[in-house]
Amino acid sequence: MKKVFPVIVLLFILCSGCSEKENKSWIRINQLGYLPHTVKAAVLGSKDETLELHSFSLHDAKTGEPVYESDKVEAKGKYGPFKTSFRLDFSEFETEGEYYIEAGNARSPEFRIAPEVYDHTADFLLRYMRQQRCGFNPYLRDSCHTDDGYIIYHPEKENGQRIDVTGGWHDATDYLQYTATSANAVFQLLFSYRENPEAFGDAHNEDGSPGSNGIPDIIDEARYGMDWLLKMNPSPDEYYNQIADDRDHAGFRLPNHDSVVYDKRFRGRPVYLASGKPQGLFEHKNRSTGVASTAGKFASSFALGAGVLKEFYPDYADTLLRHARDAYAYGKKHPGVSQTAPGTQPYFYEEDNWKDDMELAAATLYKLTGNDTYKEDGLNYAAAEKITPWIGRDTVRHYQFYPFLNAGHYELAGSVLPEEKKTVALYYAEGLERLYQRGKDGPFLIGTPFVWCSNNLVTAAWSQAILYRKLTGDTRYETMEAALRDWLFGCNPWGTSMVVGLPDEGDTPFYPHSSLTHLYGYMTDGGLVDGPVYGSIFNSLKGLQLTREDPYADFQSDAIVYHDDVGDYSTNEPTMDGTACLIYGLSSMQAEGNGDRKATTGSHDPTGALIRGNRKQKKIALIFSGHEYADGGHTISETLKKHQIKASFFFTGDFYRNKDHSSLIEQLAANGHYLGPHSDQHLLYNDWSGEKKLLVNKEEFTADIQQNYAEMSRFGISKTQAPYFLPPYEWNDSTITQWSGELGLTLINYTPGTISHADYTRPDDKNYKDSKAIYTSITEYENTRGLNGFFLLTHIGSSPERTDKFYTKLDSLIGELEKKGYEFVLIKDLIDQTSAHDKDLRLTDTM
Repeated sequence: MKKVFPVIVLLFILCSGCSEKENKSWIRINQLGYLPHTVKAAVLGSKDETLELHSFSLHDAKTGEPVYESDKVEAKGKYGPFKTSFRLDFSEFETEGEYYIEAGNARSPEFRIAPEVYDHTADFLLRYMRQQRCGFNPYLRDSCHTDDGYIIYHPEKENGQRIDVTGGWHDATDYLQYTATSANAVFQLLFSYRENPEAFGDAHNEDGSPGSNGIPDIIDEARYGMDWLLKMNPSPDEYYNQIADDRDHAGFRLPNHDSVVYDKRFRGRPVYLASGKPQGLFEHKNRSTGVASTAGKFASSFALGAGVLKEFYPDYADTLLRHARDAYAYGKKHPGVSQTAPGTQPYFYEEDNWKDDMELAAATLYKLTGNDTYKEDGLNYAAAEKITPWIGRDTVRHYQFYPFLNAGHYELAGSVLPEEKKTVALYYAEGLERLYQRGKDGPFLIGTPFVWCSNNLVTAAWSQAILYRKLTGDTRYETMEAALRDWLFGCNPWGTSMVVGLPDEGDTPFYPHSSLTHLYGYMTDGGLVDGPVYGSIFNSLKGLQLTREDPYADFQSDAIVYHDDVGDYSTNEPTMDGTACLIYGLSSMQAEGNGDRKATTGSHDPTGALIRGNRKQKKIALIFSGHEYADGGHTISETLKKHQIKASFFFTGDFYRNKDHSSLIEQLAANGHYLGPHSDQHLLYNDWSGEKKLLVNKEEFTADIQQNYAEMSRFGISKTQAPYFLPPYEWNDSTITQWSGELGLTLINYTPGTISHADYTRPDDKNYKDSKAIYTSITEYENTRGLNGFFLLTHIGSSPERTDKFYTKLDSLIGELEKKGYEFVLIKDLIDQTSAHDKDLRLTDTM
């Protein structure tokens, strides 16, 4: 189904700054928020060149009262579209809460200061990784490129020979696949998990569908990429470098409808061997000189996988270690770079460095095996490329020095002697100093060049700053570290996040350069877009045409530009490798925020339904469903009012359209309870077998939900207000969960363990449970295991044949649990709004 873009919400975001626009000044903040004990800063930019600013204030977002005033204002002069600019430092303010900043005549958007502001953001980015899967794509629930592929450039094999290389990830909006970016992505995923394991949850199965398989989702995703790397390395002397070429650039289309034919003689797409020699099937050629850049990336990913994945897949890990050793040996034997191959156009990834790849491989193998040969090699490679060569430059060619982060220094420093560690750590410091000197005079402190994929460079610099601080404890670059982070989430000239859908209510890309978005309105949630480029680059591009009026027109300049427009492939295209690399920084922020407070991720059942909230607090969400009967409505409403608590009610369309229920629904809404959907006519989506065979197709499901919301709208309830969905009969499979998510809904279900949901049964049912048995099941479960985070489901009514009504026991049950310290809250108060199943609510308020 086609989603409708959030015009109303977008207008609100734009108009929220109207008074600032009149005053020609804007305050930019990190929309995700700030941890209490980290560097916190905002930037004011103004078109008024006479503006002077000497102080600013923080205000409580709810009351408007000032809570902090400061004169820590640093004038930074002209920058980009601004005639003058100022950096506002409020790091010393650490009180948790929601705030906004006032400075001069400008007011910032609201933001939070809290330990949990980064919770689940790393997992959020995995949405885009799953969406980029080749082979079986869980987002589309269909397969693509299953005929890949046929070999080319192999000196001993005939062109056209078959090789099975299905799987992996598409690189970006195009469907090319590169070992360079994919191996780096695999390493980054594994590295993020190894360093910050508590940041990741389990809400998806191995195939990427909603569910829980007992393995963190990031490990599932890394394994998916790793399986593809193994296919691209079928023997110790075969290392394939890419699938397809720029003939892929044939317009917008979904991957499962890819119609490009590369050679009529062969099925599938060409698979390029890393031959160590220049390649290019047509006029244009790359400048390959060896294989070490590719072999090194294979080796480091395999080696890290052998260590991290051993916990989950011991035999698989042993296989990876063998591949890692072979790949490293092959790289030493064939030094040089293996660049990607152009097709009909002169564009390719122009990677010119390879010793960083071999350093990372050597360091990872040394950490894994303790073999001193790897250590000596690593130290030599590190000394040969102390600083990743893009750092300190004004401009570089596309992916000229890749990966953008040299993680080898960190891997090496963690395993060598103290003096050796100090030497290697200082390589990081030298690079950070160059970045600092380039950026220190600007308000945003950004010293990275604005070339294609500039956000990837910012992400790499941020990661390097974190790693240096972790290695040494040196905090001298902490302010720049914070500025790099904040740039990605709104503290930039345009005031926008560079990650699609993060945060929910923020200014983020709505129109990314993506076939999914352009053709069907599907959002590429979690995708990091390319980022701003120099005006000179933008103005030189061919075939670029904006498709709508630019909402950021006031903030463009000859220096740098960024467009949230599907037509701008230079600044607004999400990339797979950039997204994977950003996961480390976000998981590190969550780890820093944890401190004494653990993450509050909810629990999911095997279908991916959210079935329990935060277990760390004694809070319960009471849930009531209704379809045919409502005899308990008045009693339940009065009981909740007596105890001054709120509950969540899920009604079918039939329930909402029944005029006999109208006054009850209006009363519940007036009392502040949550009113949500429960299907239109209590339609059974899956049969009752263990396989849960689907009884509806996607169109029937969508129409059922639409009609449910249509009835709710008569009571003034919009989809944005009611994003949680309880399936009819509390029965669904992972497909229903996914379809719900694609509609912007979070599918929930009751927490198992009690028989509270049996209050609808009748005496003539074989599964009949009386109220005493139901009550006892709840109290006994509480006594033995506790009800923290419980979704406790009962019904708003039951058939006349059941005279033993459980809702008459509700007053007693609530009182008993309140005496034990439990608080009764709405569902939204039990789960974090950035959890893996809280879909982007901006997408469709009118489905």
